Parts: sequence; structure tokens; C-alpha cells
Amino acid sequence: MCDTFVAMPGATASGAVVFGKNSDRPADEAQSVVRFARASHPPDARVRCTYIEIPQAAQTHAVLLSQPDWMWGAEMGANEHDVVIGNEAIFVAGPLEDEALLGMDLVRLGLERATSAREAVLVMAGLLETHGQGGPCAEGNPGFSYHNSFLIADPGDAWILETVGRLWAAEQVVDGTRNISNQLSIRTRFELCSEDLADTARFLGLDPGEGPFDFAVVFGDLASLNDEDCRAAWGSRLMAAQNGRLNSEGMMRILADHPSGICMHGGFATTASMVSELRPGASRHWLTGRAHPCQSPFELYPVA
Repeated sequence: MCDTFVAMPGATASGAVVFGKNSDRPADEAQSVVRFARASHPPDARVRCTYIEIPQAAQTHAVLLSQPDWMWGAEMGANEHDVVIGNEAIFVAGPLEDEALLGMDLVRLGLERATSAREAVLVMAGLLETHGQGGPCAEGNPGFSYHNSFLIADPGDAWILETVGRLWAAEQVVDGTRNISNQLSIRTRFELCSEDLADTARFLGLDPGEGPFDFAVVFGDLASLNDEDCRAAWGSRLMAAQNGRLNSEGMMRILADHPSGICMHGGFATTASMVSELRPGASRHWLTGRAHPCQSPFELYPVA
């Protein structure tokens, strides 16, 4: 159900930021590597996302995407400003809308509209607050819908953005390594968030307590955070084992790992993978565009 990773410069062999993601989706779903060029748009332009239409930005950046063929958005991708984004399904109690933005739409919108990781957080959070999230997330399965978390990086910065309905919190990744895997991970340390987060949680019938707001515990559950056999814990250990020497090949090996379940086979499978090395003006991106990184070669793709 997706795993996304980032290693900051001090944790990598070359001093680049290294990013990786497996996209886990229904095994029979096609996913393609696609590019869209930089474009300018008139003031009244609108863009049709997967389910809804929203105002278009005056300028959209060139993007490289790994895109399920039936939707407008993307599972992961990069833009011409060396920003990369991947999303994760989050299954928590909270309001989802019948037809709104998908998490995959927000990936593409963030890449098309932002020139840095921090700007992408603000762009995506603003769109989430305005338009909401919701709608079927798999073709032909109207009951399959979920909230989203995101890992967003550029050559000097990385952020985790986690969402529940129109609510959100964002934590900056300062150093070391970080990964997300289908569960909330932001605790009490986050630099940006929705306004009135605690009051809104109380309105939804949740108890934020009296201490610092714990995003993952209030909206998720403590048991999943303490599960040492979950994919998030496995991924963290796999990156820690390469700390200080992680490179693109090492990230590809993590994405192909079977004991952890990160390389997923079966009815729900890893249908595409991506690895990026981020350097200012010299980033490189490898994508499979096909299932199972244990079997499929990673190919180098330019953004434009």
C-alpha cells in the first residue's frame, strides 16, 4: 500500500538528497511514465482534475509523473525545479467527500505549482482546505477511498504532510532519514498545520488532551505507531543500515525488499517505483513504469 523514503545529505554517500517510492495499487492497473511541459494559462482558466474542476494556476511547471492511466493525478513525480512528491493512503476515521481532490491530484498540483518543497506543502494544504479530498481511488471500485500523507523533497529540504479530511499538519525533515507507509507518523513536532486544529478535533468528537497536540495519536492509533513489524518500521531499519552511504542503488534495493513486504506481490502489488537523487539543477530520476522493482529495471528519465 505504498512506501516512500527520503535520505538527507548527511545520510547519503554523495551528499545529495535521495528519494524513493513504491506505488502499491491493484495489480491489474496500468501505470505510465508521462511528461507535461511548462505552460502559461489565461486568468480565467480552469483545470479538470480526476473528479472536480478547479481554477488553473497562471503558470504550471514541467513535470515528470508516474501516473495510473485512468486518473488525472499521479502517484509520484518530479518537476523542473528539482521538487519530488509521493503520496500514501491513510486509513483513519474522518470526513471524506464524495467527489473532491484525490491525493494523487494533489501530487500533480504540487509539482505543477511549486518551486520548492516548502512551497509545495503550502500549495497542497491550501488546495486541500479549499476543495477537500475524496472520491474513489481505484478504477471500478467506488468504495475504495482514503485520506493521504505525502513526502515532499528538494535538494535542500524535505517535509512530511499528513492529512485527515481538510485538516493537515506538516513536519520538516532536517537531517537523517525518514519514511512513511500508510499510517500517520507526525506526533507533537510539526512546524505548520491547519488553524484551530485542536478545536476542530474536539468538534469531530476526538480528545486532543491537555498537552501538546499529538497528530498521529489523535487521528490514528498508538498501536500502529508501536508495531515493530510494520512496513514503516522495516523501512526505517533498512535505511538506518545504510546511513551515511545510501545512494540511488541502495534505495532501489530497499524498494525491492521482500522480507519487509515493501516490494509487494499479489492482488495488490507494487505497480511502479521511482528513485531520485536531488541536486540543484542536476537532479536525476529513475522510474520503472511497470510492476515489481525486484524484476523491472529502473530507467533514467529527464523531466523535460
